[in-house]
Amino acid sequence: MNNTELIKKGLAKRYRKEKRFRAYGFMAVMVGFIFLAILLADIIGKALPAFTQHWIKLEVSFDTGILDIDENSGEATIREANYSAVAKQSIYSLFPEVKKRQDKRKLTAMLSSSTEYQLRDMLLAEPELSGQTKSVWVLADDDLDTYYKTADKSKAVRLSDKQMTWADKLEAGGLVKKRFNTTLFKNGDSREPEQAGIRGAIKGSFYTLLVTLLLSFPLGVATAIYLEEFAPKNRWVDLIEVNVNNLAAVPSIVFGLLGLAVFINYFGLPRSAPLVGGLVLSLMTLPTIIIASRSAIKAVPPSIKEAALGIGASKNQMVFQHVLPLAMPGILTGTIIGLAQALGETAPLLMIGMVAFIVDIPQGVTDSATVLPVQIYLWADSPERAFVARTSAAILVLLLFLVVMNSLAVWLRKKFERHW
Repeated sequence: MNNTELIKKGLAKRYRKEKRFRAYGFMAVMVGFIFLAILLADIIGKALPAFTQHWIKLEVSFDTGILDIDENSGEATIREANYSAVAKQSIYSLFPEVKKRQDKRKLTAMLSSSTEYQLRDMLLAEPELSGQTKSVWVLADDDLDTYYKTADKSKAVRLSDKQMTWADKLEAGGLVKKRFNTTLFKNGDSREPEQAGIRGAIKGSFYTLLVTLLLSFPLGVATAIYLEEFAPKNRWVDLIEVNVNNLAAVPSIVFGLLGLAVFINYFGLPRSAPLVGGLVLSLMTLPTIIIASRSAIKAVPPSIKEAALGIGASKNQMVFQHVLPLAMPGILTGTIIGLAQALGETAPLLMIGMVAFIVDIPQGVTDSATVLPVQIYLWADSPERAFVARTSAAILVLLLFLVVMNSLAVWLRKKFERHW
């Protein structure tokens, strides 16, 4: 066999290896996509029921005798009236055959506990309803809502046989309607699944990321500019650079422990507040922003710096008027990616108390709040079946925010990047 044949044989063998390697790589990518598709399909399938909710139509009589009010009653008296009795009387009127006290208790359990507050708010808004009867759509209890959403009714184990019969009668009479679940986006957390929402967690995430951005962006960019353009080359600066790179790999829970020890125990800042959460996430995000900003500044060609200095610009003018504007797309991309990472963090926020049960919507950075990842963690640990759908829905909302933030980073890089 001559040299030419040996070379051809070796080339054929090498090409076969390359083809196998490409096939293995393609298979690995496809397996990853398949698992991702299965995960998303499972989350979406479980989340869809959370975006709808069932309501029951009641003929509510705002009987002044039951409410114990009259035309001269003030707002305080109206607010404290017996709306629970009015709600019970309304559901009893639909099933006059129900006489036993235990059955009546099961019947009223089909209504959400928010019904009496809904009726109170209606009468406060329209005092002229006093003594009148009005058709009102009220929220169904989560067990009844789950029953209507379950294809196999036998799996609705939280309802008794009598409750299932009453539920079917309500549906057959056109007294049940399925609507888009606005409660999910209007309310804060609740022990009752049908009343639970993610608005408080979304606002808590917003305030936390706002504090993180206001602290980490200017500090990170300033540090990157100093280390890249002004810092002398000595062992102390080298030590700082090594530590910055190492901090990017520190587990996030360590930052939570640091925040608990410093910001809460030492400085006495409020627990479970977006202010403390933002401070902790700023510490975690700073290394990412510094590294990305330094890379963006380093990518600016030296010729631009030399040209600026050559026409008489000072070092500050060269950095802030020429280098920084050209590096800003890369800096913004790194910042957005760092904030997206911070948005999905849970462990450091658990350490500073943001795992608390918060019902009220936060109105500022010092109010008690939670964030979306922690809200998901809390709901995932709840025993009620209806929280499964709400947990998946919250995951979808969180994924949507992460996709938007990462897409924005990609768009900024594509739109403003320069090819030298």
